[in-house]
Amino acid sequence: MNVIDYPIHGSIIYHPSILPLHRGASAINWTLINGDKKAGFSIFWADDGLDTGPILLQRECPVEPNDTVDTLYNRFLFPEGIKAMVEAVQLIADGKAPRIPQPEEGASYEGIQKKSNAKVNSQPAEAIHNWIRGHDKVPGAWITINGQVVTLYGSSLLSGTVPTGQALEIEEASQPGLITNKGLVLYGLDAKAILVKNLQFEDGKMIPAAKYFSTGESSNLELTEEEKKMAEDIRGIWKGILSNIPKIEDTTDFFKSGAASMDVVRLVEEIKQKCGGVQLQNEDVYMATVFQDFIQMFVRKLRGEDTQEELIVDYATKDVNNMTVTMPYQCFINGKFEDAENGKMQRFLLSYASVADVDKAVAAAKEAFDSGPWGKMNPRDRGRLLYKLADLMEDHQEELATIEAIDSGAVYTLALKTHVGMSIQTFRYFAGWCDKIQGTTIPINQARPNHNLTFTKKEPLGVCAIVIPWNYPLMMLAWKSAACLAAGNTLVLKPAQVTPLTALKFAELTVKAGIPKGVINIVPGSGGLVGQRMADHPDIRKLGFTGSTPIGKQIMKSCAVSNLKKVSLELGGKSPLIIFNDCDMDKAVRMGMSSVFFNKGENCIAAGRLFVEESIHDEYITRVVEEIKKMKIGDPLDRSTDHGPQNHKAHLEKLLEYCEVGKKEGATLVYGGYQVDRPGFFMAPTVFTNVEDHMFIAKEESFGPVMVVSKFKDGDIDGVLKRANDTEFGLASGVFTRDINKAMYVSERLEAGTVFINTYNKTDVASPFGGFKQSGFGKDLGEEALHEYLRTKAVTVEY
Repeated sequence: MNVIDYPIHGSIIYHPSILPLHRGASAINWTLINGDKKAGFSIFWADDGLDTGPILLQRECPVEPNDTVDTLYNRFLFPEGIKAMVEAVQLIADGKAPRIPQPEEGASYEGIQKKSNAKVNSQPAEAIHNWIRGHDKVPGAWITINGQVVTLYGSSLLSGTVPTGQALEIEEASQPGLITNKGLVLYGLDAKAILVKNLQFEDGKMIPAAKYFSTGESSNLELTEEEKKMAEDIRGIWKGILSNIPKIEDTTDFFKSGAASMDVVRLVEEIKQKCGGVQLQNEDVYMATVFQDFIQMFVRKLRGEDTQEELIVDYATKDVNNMTVTMPYQCFINGKFEDAENGKMQRFLLSYASVADVDKAVAAAKEAFDSGPWGKMNPRDRGRLLYKLADLMEDHQEELATIEAIDSGAVYTLALKTHVGMSIQTFRYFAGWCDKIQGTTIPINQARPNHNLTFTKKEPLGVCAIVIPWNYPLMMLAWKSAACLAAGNTLVLKPAQVTPLTALKFAELTVKAGIPKGVINIVPGSGGLVGQRMADHPDIRKLGFTGSTPIGKQIMKSCAVSNLKKVSLELGGKSPLIIFNDCDMDKAVRMGMSSVFFNKGENCIAAGRLFVEESIHDEYITRVVEEIKKMKIGDPLDRSTDHGPQNHKAHLEKLLEYCEVGKKEGATLVYGGYQVDRPGFFMAPTVFTNVEDHMFIAKEESFGPVMVVSKFKDGDIDGVLKRANDTEFGLASGVFTRDINKAMYVSERLEAGTVFINTYNKTDVASPFGGFKQSGFGKDLGEEALHEYLRTKAVTVEY
């Protein structure tokens, strides 16, 4: 072997095993097949052998029980490998790189597996599990069922009680397998079991293992004599409608043969008349347009095999707020709740999604968009499903508000009205848009003597990713996903790591509403893992994000590098509120407090800085402090509570530190600035005055109940505008004055996506919401939000 020895330092190679173990091209696979407890990688100096050169450095990680090639690679081997390669190059540059000879003891070499060698043999359960996951995805471990080779994907060790199911004979197995609602159970020689999620047949078709018996998805149905007679009757009905076709073949397509929408109605009604008892819908014809597919669909309905699979939910329950709330806690992927691929759990036993779960969710969303009923559905029918979803959310609004309160700390009455109430309004608003998305016709120069017609079409993007924050968990979900779905897209959504519960309850309601499987997928987990994979995923065409500006920049960069996916960002803010001396003082005090303390200050458009005209400044502060003292701080489920706990401990600590910085820089702490002496993460409503423009608290967002007040000289409108705009943020702003001319002058010059005049926090589902500058771009809500999830196609016809 020729060794490239230039540049002068020589060549180094990355290998995904702890050398000298697993030399060769399938090292990760053999790490799993052999049941190694540790995986890792080596960076070594090239020599004339195969993975035999001196070691420069090595790193290792534990192999988790349900790790796959993908999870090992994405969790450790790839990200840590990049860092280690940089470190190795630096060691070489510094002249400190070691050359440690590889020992021959423990050395092994395994070649690339062939499909013919990947058959599953009788072994203990753990060995079978290792064999399957080590061969996933290539070449694929396989078994023989009814003389047919069936490849197994998605193996996990099964602990606890084995689910009930239907026995499945497997050639040469120690005992029959079991088809359950969770997948295929296989037994090892030790009588322990594993669970296999997916099966692939020799023709390439892959199905969920749980579906093997349920609807005959592994093959076409065999018709009884009576069913064959019905099929011929239906062939006659097709022939009567498609009179221009000499013969109805099995491959005849209803619409390609000239049928129109009125013919659909006739077909359905004639079949109902001749074949009583079968409830066909017009939509069924659109889903099975070829005669043989139509007959298969009809017979499944006749046998009762088309009924929707019952949703199985493992709930966490809690008796609270005079009710028992039921909360799903698993990932929601392809219409089902299931444990994370790696088996990881976060707080309260919530599933903690992995990269593999994101990939699975994206694949489900792509399948639903490309091939499922959602992509073929009439827009009006899509709107009907969204209306039904909104109705179900309304039916469960008290439960949703209770979950939101215990998960995010929101006061129950606010959660009921705003967090949940506005979410319901949002879905109803966008449900109404579904059949009103349209293009335009455009006059262009004619290609004389011919004519031209140019028109535009608004089309969905495909699979969209949505990443939402923890301050309004359900409402942020609604703001983004309602527009996304109304436009005809499918989605994968990551709720905030600390507030995933209402998103998972919402997922349960989508199934009850009849939203097809794969259209909506919810994957709780960390931003660094799940969110990053969404930004990097090549099949995602749009990412909508609400969160901090630094994370927004990282997401934008990843989306650009991966596949230039479309991005909308709603990021940080430091919204100015200007209060002039001619304001309605009572209203300015009430609204000014709301602008800061609404939802405990965990509000993206919160007034981060108040500018109060000098002549009313002291009176204003006195009035605000008097009102703060009347606020009731306590249990968010108590209907009389005004101010609940902050979302989590780390955020409370950050707010306390923020106040300490304000005091050290010389701002006057008029009220608050401390943690309330009671159990929980309660921050006292806080007021700072004499805040100068250069101070940290004048520039940085607190995202908490901290009022930051500065004076401005009477009559200095342009001066206060300059100070208000002296920020890199531009999400919202406000002005209080009785002078309409002054109000309009100020509103035209404030550099923010939203300006409130004599009000604050007045958002509405029909009004676009989004920021300027480093507060992001793109809009939620209103008609403009739809355009974030659509693309425009221009079509030109010559005739």
